[in-house]
Amino acid sequence: MLTTTPSAASLDQKSCVTTPKIELSIGATITSNSKITTNTTTTTTSSMATASPTAIQMNTPPDSPASMKRSPERKSSQEKLTANIEKLGSSSSSLSSSSASSSVCDELTSDDNFDTNHHSSALTSCTTNTTTITTTGNGNCINGSINGKVPRIRSVNYANNDHANNALSTMDFMRKNDRLCDVSLEVKGSHLKAHKVVLCATSAYFDAMFNNEMVERTKSVITLHDIDFDALKLLVDYAYTGQIVISEDNVQLLLPAASLLQINTVREACCKFLLCQLEPSNCLGIRHFADAYSCEELYTTSDKFVVENFPAVAQTEEFLALSYKELEDLISSNHLNVHDEFEVYKAVIRWVRFDLKQRESELAQLLNHVRFPLIHRKTLMNEICKEPLLESNPESKDLLLEAMQYHLCPEQRIGMNSIRTKSRRPKGLRNLLFAIGGCALFAVHNECEYYDPVSDHWIPLASTLTRRSRLGVTSLDRFIFAVGGYNADNKESKELSSAEYYDSNANEWWSLSQDMGIKRSCLACATHNGLIYAAGGYDGASCLNSVERFDPLADTWCSVSAMNGRRRHGRLAVLDSCLYFIGGFDGCNYQSSMERFDPREGKWHVMPGMANRRSSCGVATLNGKIYAVGGNDGTLCLSSVERFDQKANIWENVATLNTKRSTHDLVEADGYLYAIGGNDSVTGLNSVERYDSVVNKWSYISPMIIRRSSLGAAVLECPGISRVHCKSNNDSRSD
Repeated sequence: MLTTTPSAASLDQKSCVTTPKIELSIGATITSNSKITTNTTTTTTSSMATASPTAIQMNTPPDSPASMKRSPERKSSQEKLTANIEKLGSSSSSLSSSSASSSVCDELTSDDNFDTNHHSSALTSCTTNTTTITTTGNGNCINGSINGKVPRIRSVNYANNDHANNALSTMDFMRKNDRLCDVSLEVKGSHLKAHKVVLCATSAYFDAMFNNEMVERTKSVITLHDIDFDALKLLVDYAYTGQIVISEDNVQLLLPAASLLQINTVREACCKFLLCQLEPSNCLGIRHFADAYSCEELYTTSDKFVVENFPAVAQTEEFLALSYKELEDLISSNHLNVHDEFEVYKAVIRWVRFDLKQRESELAQLLNHVRFPLIHRKTLMNEICKEPLLESNPESKDLLLEAMQYHLCPEQRIGMNSIRTKSRRPKGLRNLLFAIGGCALFAVHNECEYYDPVSDHWIPLASTLTRRSRLGVTSLDRFIFAVGGYNADNKESKELSSAEYYDSNANEWWSLSQDMGIKRSCLACATHNGLIYAAGGYDGASCLNSVERFDPLADTWCSVSAMNGRRRHGRLAVLDSCLYFIGGFDGCNYQSSMERFDPREGKWHVMPGMANRRSSCGVATLNGKIYAVGGNDGTLCLSSVERFDQKANIWENVATLNTKRSTHDLVEADGYLYAIGGNDSVTGLNSVERYDSVVNKWSYISPMIIRRSSLGAAVLECPGISRVHCKSNNDSRSD
């Protein structure tokens, strides 16, 4: 509001001072540091840091040369403005600024030398804050003067944020009413009128057409090929409005059209839409679509989806429509995510039978990419060998003979390495640490948990079918095996001969079909060359030196050469295709000895012993060396650590643990060693330490949810933390 004090009688022009904000009747406020552009000159007002009431000093003095050059008409309007302010100043009381400023604005807009529309819109776009000019009793403005001249608006910076939208909206209205349209787009006899400038601004295709020396540049009718008219209409509407509706019904027409016209924003929006629609029934079609129109991100993502969901994709109609080359590329991928290689075999047979006459000749070449040696023996014998398509195919018979030889000679598998004997490795796998069973005080656990090194958290997972402590735990392919152990609640025998395995895809435990030949607790367990070894232990009466081997492809346990000495609470490690049994307790003495077993030779050999006696220690291999961590020497729980250098054939000391521990387990993952749980001779532990060989230092990481001693631990490659789902909610994180 523009107001005066009640005592103001008149306004002396020589002492008038303007405030940072002056409100006119139209509701506009001229703010300090704002700009108004006129037809004559452009200047910027600035606020003065003076005592209240605040004043404005105009940038151009009235007597300056610029002021003296004003036209008579402009001078006349200035005089009219002065007269209005004099009327305002002569009032004996405070007046409403709305009526006074309205009079001033009316005089300004009636002058022919002012751009009334420009100034009116510029003023109305300003903010509506209100300030006050205060006059003295004789009508003079305080805090300075402007040499008897009335302040005049010099410039303001005006911006209409809706200008572009309004302009395009108007042009769209003109297009729909056939006004000023200069081009017609024709597709199979259908026409669509538009403005070239709008098309060029949106489409790189039209920009090149109309702004280069092309024949179409001067044509008023442009005929387009290989494009759908409805898709073209949507894209032209988008050029004027910036909006488009992408749906399942139009995306397959819209994406090619946007690619042809090089409207990349719509093209990318279509790709993102298709990414959200991926599922086994359409992923192959979307991948083909993305390849045809060079949508790199869409192709990469859809191809990854196909590989990761192969079993479900192989059941779809799109799979049966694949070409021979496409199918060969798919099943030859080492990243194919299959739970069992038998799924790949079934997919190939299904594809061939869909068009047997045309595809039977390609069967042998496709079966070369099926890894038959990794298929279970019973499946090979009862299903694959009886397949009529394979019986009449000599090349297929050779593949089956190779698989049977691999099954029948486990000791020779190390010499049969080929692409068909290696498990596939899906992308995105990362190592997770699993803690299985164990005990705390007088309770034996069946609860399990896993650790994600990325998030540094332990998370519960499905419990074992049987409570087990003093067990052997190892991993093979995509499974974790829990072997033997001790269960105080078992009525038949506390020592166990049973075993079970964990399927990370289903988050479930399953019993092995066959038990070990001997009940074993306090045993050592390890995996080598696709076989699981269980060595030593305690059968409830004496320590053991026997060793058994489990073949998952045959679901059978068999005995192998026994160790030289009996022992329990020892550990197994694998190094350079050999097994090493380290430490333990023979019933009388704690052991520092070590034995090595070469499966190809079938014999155990005594190796250099450790510097310390160690029972219930942790053992693992890192960077070609075997580490023995902690344990018990018969008198003390140990924190010391030593490692075996195979090349030098000696043991050497390394950094000690932060906490003494025995009955723990040790695993290697991603270049680190992890000492998990155990006890410190006083209580069970849930703490976990990680060893960095580069700095030779142990450090704590997040503790387990529960305390565990006599546990088993293993590392398993999983697709990610999201694939391991917790089914039980019976545990919560402890402090």
